[in-house]
Amino acid sequence: MTARTPTGLGVDAKQRLIQQALARRRSEPEQASGATLEQAQQAAQKVPEAFYRFDQYPGYQHLRVMQQTGARMGLSSPFFRLHQGTAGAQTDIAERRYVNFASYNYLGYSGHAEVAEAAKAAIDRYGTSVSASRPVSGDRPLHRELERELAELYQVDDAVVMVSGHATNVTTIGYLFGPRDLVLHDELIHNSVLQGIQLSGARRLSFAHNDWQALDRLLGEQRQHFERVLVVVEGIYSMDGDYPDLPRFVELKRKHKVFLMVDEAHSLGVMGRTGQGIREHFQLAGDDVDIWMGTLSKTLASCGGYIAGCSALVEHLKFFAPGFLYSVGMPPSVTAAALAAVRLLKADQGERVGQLQARGELFLRLAIAAGLDTATSTGLAVIPVITGSSFKAGRLSSALFERGINAQPIVYPAVPEQAARVRFFVSCEHSEAQIRETVAIVAEEMARLA
Repeated sequence: MTARTPTGLGVDAKQRLIQQALARRRSEPEQASGATLEQAQQAAQKVPEAFYRFDQYPGYQHLRVMQQTGARMGLSSPFFRLHQGTAGAQTDIAERRYVNFASYNYLGYSGHAEVAEAAKAAIDRYGTSVSASRPVSGDRPLHRELERELAELYQVDDAVVMVSGHATNVTTIGYLFGPRDLVLHDELIHNSVLQGIQLSGARRLSFAHNDWQALDRLLGEQRQHFERVLVVVEGIYSMDGDYPDLPRFVELKRKHKVFLMVDEAHSLGVMGRTGQGIREHFQLAGDDVDIWMGTLSKTLASCGGYIAGCSALVEHLKFFAPGFLYSVGMPPSVTAAALAAVRLLKADQGERVGQLQARGELFLRLAIAAGLDTATSTGLAVIPVITGSSFKAGRLSSALFERGINAQPIVYPAVPEQAARVRFFVSCEHSEAQIRETVAIVAEEMARLA
């Protein structure tokens, strides 16, 4: 007699049913997988080319339209020109010498004999790379000397240098702030700050350019809703050549209990009697600002960025900021060049800085007298000439190049279309004659465009 289960099925019958169910289960994934693969192949056929080809990216398409339009108008591209030597107040391009206004070499330290010799000596002693991140490969004396010099320059506890100025802002803001925080910035702030905020996940709000009162209102409305709040401004704005009333922003930092960060990429070596930047210009203490940021690629004739501030800030970044922790340390030659430039800046006691400021003031005064629109520039090294359209900016830059002047157009979308311009970076090494002749030529060419 066959044994039966409480449900009435025999044991053998139940086992057969179990085996059949297991067999079906084993076969189902194969059938499902086959159907899914077929569906995926069909779906792939429907994917538009724009989603898997780089030449279909909207940004690249826009670039191609700009290039084709320029070619039809007989305009050569002003970008990526091949310089045949040091680019200072003058530069050689295609065997011709140009007066150069497209370089951040504000104090002429790039190409300076002492800076070049320091870089060469560092290579001979330490090689061309430290070959890993500094926590892994260790420091070189040059790293610590440069950071100590920068900290002394800002009258703060410490500093840390990183391999990229852009990445310095991205990793510092991206690491220190998060989704429960707020970052408020000037509406003309640099792209690196915007990228850092995006990485952080913090809420982002902008305020009108250099308008501390608008910032005060925003903080009054928003401060209570967030944990940490950061305010970011620049020392000199690279597009317009103006600067904030920094003491007002320091007052707001204290009033609302927020962090204040100043990007000194274009103001170090340019502002202040001895070139120590916007802090010296306004006679502020180092700890009036929480985060001093700057680049090594402009006045300091090298490459990279730095953060200066209190010990807790700098130590925190050295151990945890991804852009420092997971990036190679600055090469010895690059570090040595920046270190030599910092020491030259301190030893110079304002001679080159004073000459730079005088040349910038002359350029601005002559440009205004000639009826050129220089926007809000204060004449401190960065002076735009507003053309009112990208087309005119390109034409003006091209016309200047034909007449021996190298100055770059800034066009949409880098600036609003109506604010397109040709931008002039002044160096202490420009002569008065070069400034006067340049402004006269710019005025002539602008009149032709009109």
